[in-house]
Amino acid sequence: MPNSQIRIYTQKEQGEQWLRRYRGCLPVFACVLGFTETGLIPGISAAGRTPEDRKYTACADAEFLYYGPEHKAQYPLPPLAAGASPVLISRAVFESLKIPIHLFNAGLPQPPAVPVIDLGGAPAQCLSGGAAMEITTVHHLFEQGLLWGERLAANIQQGYLIVGECVVGGTTTALAILTGLGIDAAGKVNSSHPVCNHSQKWSLVQAGLEKMKGSRGQGARGREQDKIFQSQTQNSVDPLKLVAAVGDPMQVVVAGMAIAASRSCGVMLAGGTQMLAVYALMSAIAQAYALSWQPEAVVVGTTRWVAEDPTGATVDLALNLGKNSLTPSGGTPPLLATHLSFADSRYPQLRAYEQGFVKEGMGAGAACIAAHLSQDWQQHQLLAAIEAQLERLSTASH
Repeated sequence: MPNSQIRIYTQKEQGEQWLRRYRGCLPVFACVLGFTETGLIPGISAAGRTPEDRKYTACADAEFLYYGPEHKAQYPLPPLAAGASPVLISRAVFESLKIPIHLFNAGLPQPPAVPVIDLGGAPAQCLSGGAAMEITTVHHLFEQGLLWGERLAANIQQGYLIVGECVVGGTTTALAILTGLGIDAAGKVNSSHPVCNHSQKWSLVQAGLEKMKGSRGQGARGREQDKIFQSQTQNSVDPLKLVAAVGDPMQVVVAGMAIAASRSCGVMLAGGTQMLAVYALMSAIAQAYALSWQPEAVVVGTTRWVAEDPTGATVDLALNLGKNSLTPSGGTPPLLATHLSFADSRYPQLRAYEQGFVKEGMGAGAACIAAHLSQDWQQHQLLAAIEAQLERLSTASH
């Protein structure tokens, strides 16, 4: 299927089949909001200029997605060093196409000022401590994910479910999950910075995984377990315990949702590194807990800025998922990206994406893929709709 608007980077045949199957269909969008104190570390993320700004990024994005630019926001979009929030992209598409939106609070420090489904989670502590969340919270959130995945899919006759996220610092927790599952991910993840802060992320992840190992048992037994952990043989790490140690609340909710929804409809995991980590998690959880799911129903959808990020290695990372004994049921997912470009935008905030700022978030890439699949939107239509959102926002805020 010749397609200049959507590029398939891995599992081409499976990706093409998926796109053919859902051409002309409208999706339902679920967005899972979460928080990790990892996101407050200076320099870790560009999704909000200061750590204080970053506390409210998810609330601000959710409010904008739901109400649009004219609404007087309780949590206005945070100032960024450069660029504009990717929620402008998602909002432009979902508003034009009237795509239903469901917002989920998996664990935020404060409730967002929008109608949201509260899953009874809690924000995660910094992953470097190796004790990010209570295991009971992780189990509860996973059950909620399964429940809501089934509920949302039950109302989807012909279409598919897009599951997006907003977690500041989430590419670092993604690196921790991938590494903990034995996937070679160091130096391959993305970030909202133009040049990825790999060494900062890696030192946090190593600290968290070391502490997690340390808490598994002391003395001779501990050394024995260390060996098991390092060899990363099967069953060496319970994926839900791994999330409790070094993850964030969004990951396990989305994994549950996508596992359950995949049994009856298509699923597009909306994002880059974070959704590759969720995919690996789904595969590991399904194996560890003997859960049925349909890997061929699931694709990962993102932006070209993520898929072709010269300071990450997204495609390599996707391929590495298939080389791992802990995630055999899933293998490598089809990685799709919208070819949206802001090179010709009249707004410098949008042109900043071409310099590597921001890249993705709030389901932006998947939204563009959906616009092309259902309405055959081309580059000029996407750009016009996104610029119109930005124009309305600047008019409203003056």
